[in-house]
Amino acid sequence: MRSRIGVVLSYAVVILLLADAAVNLFAPYLLAAEMEAVGTPAYLAPIIGGILLICTVLYAIPRTAFLGAILITGFLGGAICTHLRVGEMFTPPQIICLLLGCAAWGGLFLRNYRIRSLMVDSSNSTA
Repeated sequence: MRSRIGVVLSYAVVILLLADAAVNLFAPYLLAAEMEAVGTPAYLAPIIGGILLICTVLYAIPRTAFLGAILITGFLGGAICTHLRVGEMFTPPQIICLLLGCAAWGGLFLRNYRIRSLMVDSSNSTA
């Protein structure tokens, strides 16, 4: 049985990431100043949005949710590292990325019994 909290958490992650991908794809001019501030050319926004869209769609499909969660984690980790590279520590974008990554895995953990059993069984098998 799937946990309702896990489903709601996963839906929230999907909605937020789809909104971010949509801005990158359809209104990159809104992100131009922020992207230039971290050293990323603004013309790359649609490519970044496309990558995020693919990762999010994979996460939203139950059969590929595990792969999607891995890719989302990598994507968000890259965003955190980008901000660290320019000297930002514990800024709102980094905190949001961290929370989204935790929410993605938390939602997957709560809604997928196979992930839950894999994580719980592997922690009990170490002697």
